[in-house]
Amino acid sequence: MSDCMNSGCACTPNKSIKCSVVSCANHCKSQDYCGLDSIRVGTHEKHPSMNQCTDCQSFQEMH
Repeated sequence: MSDCMNSGCACTPNKSIKCSVVSCANHCKSQDYCGLDSIRVGTHEKHPSMNQCTDCQSFQEMH
């Protein structure tokens, strides 16, 4: 995978990680996929019970 996502370099989509967060630097602009080899998913809740309680901790703000 490319190590320079939305900074102008081509992004290689990881077809195993679908993503629609276009404000993330790891998002492949032309497709709804992440350009990372893997991601880390975490939570901000003590006992998560819904998908809204989970977060992609690999998110990086696009600059």
